[in-house]
Amino acid sequence: MTFAQTISNEQVAALPAIQYNGQIVVVETPQALAEACEHLSKQRILGFDTETRPSFTAGVTNKVALLQLYGGGKCFLIRLNRVQMSKPLTAILHNPNILKIGAAVRNDILGLAKLRHFTAGGFIDLQEIVGNYGIADKSLRKISGIVLGKKVSKAQRLSNWEAKTLTPQQQLYAATDAWVCVEIYQHLLTE
Repeated sequence: MTFAQTISNEQVAALPAIQYNGQIVVVETPQALAEACEHLSKQRILGFDTETRPSFTAGVTNKVALLQLYGGGKCFLIRLNRVQMSKPLTAILHNPNILKIGAAVRNDILGLAKLRHFTAGGFIDLQEIVGNYGIADKSLRKISGIVLGKKVSKAQRLSNWEAKTLTPQQQLYAATDAWVCVEIYQHLLTE
């Protein structure tokens, strides 16, 4: 199959929405993080993304508040403003045998490394590989539109990821962003 090189914002807007409908686990305690790492360390492919509370002040950036990892039928939303990056978690992020699929992963990795130093391994950036399939667009929303024929909602992108409780809409948005990366990657591999 040949993919379109680009897709307009209007074409994306006309597509049906895609969203994750599996299990979402919000991780806010060291025990929950240990359980998440146990599950995730057994996977071979993980969807990967992070969220940071937006700053509307020039020169001010916030720390990564949320790490999303999808694998094995579950999406873990790890609230890094509540739990510290543990050694088992950084071991997953370092392990070259566990593929972590994301979009624009470089900045995500840099943000996570500010919380705890680690050497990234096994990361695949969709933005870097879609060119091999003739796709010029680089946003996750447009890549999903071209490859899957479905749009990813960005409605929650600028919400407060450090809120006391993540809303169901935030949880679904965050889980979808990690999960859809795996969906896109696997679809590319079948082409």
